Amino acid sequence: MAGFRQEDVEKYYEMGEELGSGQFAIVRKCREKSTGVEYAAKFIKKRRLSSSRRGVSREEIEREVNILREIQHSNIITLHDIFENKTDVILILELVSGGELFDFLAEKESLTEEEATQFLKQILDGVHYLHSKHIAHFDLKPENIMLLDKNVPNPRIKLIDFGIAHQIKEGNEFKNIFGTPEFHYYMFLIVVILMLSGASPFLGETKQETLTNISAVNYDFDEEYFSNTSELAKDFIRRLLVKDPKKRMTIEDSLEHPWIKVIKRRNVRQEDSGRRPERRRLKTTRLKEYTIKSHSSMPPNNTYINFERFSRVLEEIAAAEEGLRQLEQNQRACRDDIAALLSIYEEKEGWYQEENQSVAMELGRVRAELQRTQAQRRHNQEETRVATLAANSLKRKLGRLENRYEALAEQVSTEMHWVEELVRSVTAGRESHSTGLA
Repeated sequence: MAGFRQEDVEKYYEMGEELGSGQFAIVRKCREKSTGVEYAAKFIKKRRLSSSRRGVSREEIEREVNILREIQHSNIITLHDIFENKTDVILILELVSGGELFDFLAEKESLTEEEATQFLKQILDGVHYLHSKHIAHFDLKPENIMLLDKNVPNPRIKLIDFGIAHQIKEGNEFKNIFGTPEFHYYMFLIVVILMLSGASPFLGETKQETLTNISAVNYDFDEEYFSNTSELAKDFIRRLLVKDPKKRMTIEDSLEHPWIKVIKRRNVRQEDSGRRPERRRLKTTRLKEYTIKSHSSMPPNNTYINFERFSRVLEEIAAAEEGLRQLEQNQRACRDDIAALLSIYEEKEGWYQEENQSVAMELGRVRAELQRTQAQRRHNQEETRVATLAANSLKRKLGRLENRYEALAEQVSTEMHWVEELVRSVTAGRESHSTGLA
């Protein structure tokens, strides 16, 4: 994977406590050894097999990294470094230690609209920056809106988790398994409204009814929850809750809206003119009430008279439900792992069978070749034996011929010697006869 450091991350960073975890990722606090600066290390489990659902695919990891590399904004988490090993990709990210914005708000007894707009303007600035980069977050929910440090007078917002974010080419309509950008736009609006009232104007008797209300933009500002919300704030929400994107207020218009732009103002309704002006304070405890109401089995019309008494019990129930969900996820993950292992086993078994057949065929070929070689060897040995016998016979014949040759040579030599003697005697007789005649 290009641009990822193929080194041991713990050689450069000292790992600390776990900050959080998801289905395929764990975030741990870490400290850079060379500088002493603290960061967050996000360990993303890589998908080992393309057919498996366990882990994150290489394409998804690269998309998240490429988007994070494009981002440099004060209200968005920043990427510092990237490492990779056999099982994980490790993103070294800016440490955001202030917790979730909603947790921070729930700790406060009340919140003014001025304070709310300070947070919302930071969120809008971050989203505006992303849109300028043609990036859609697609997961802009309360859990992903955090504070860099909550122990400062004016905490800074940080948008996190770009796991399903996409960079959209200009002029192209985008739709994927996560839904349309419009749906997630409404999810952002719910964040805004919850900050103001602790209640959703889309809330129905069931989750399906709530989803239907969101899709149809069917909402209502219930006086029970929105009585302390200013008309400017409601106007801001109305201008955004428009189904037709061409008629909806843009992100630039949102930043220019009086409710966002004018930080210091007097939140007084026209019908309240003449009365003593006062800062409208929003009861942040409704945030917690809404969360519990939306995820518990309490009756829809419960007035929360006994809220404090039931809250702890409901929190324990929610924790138990979370434990059961985690157990179910673990069971699914276990089944996925077993299926992956079975797939690997079947693949290996098929490979072993193919190799076994190939080896058996090769052994058969070698065995036949060996048999042919052995037969040829026996044939060669027989020919060698016959040739040896023939050579021995020829040797004996040669020996007999040599003996006969020697005998004939000796006989010839004797006869030649006799002839020479005869010639000499004849020659000597002639010479003596010639001398007598003289």
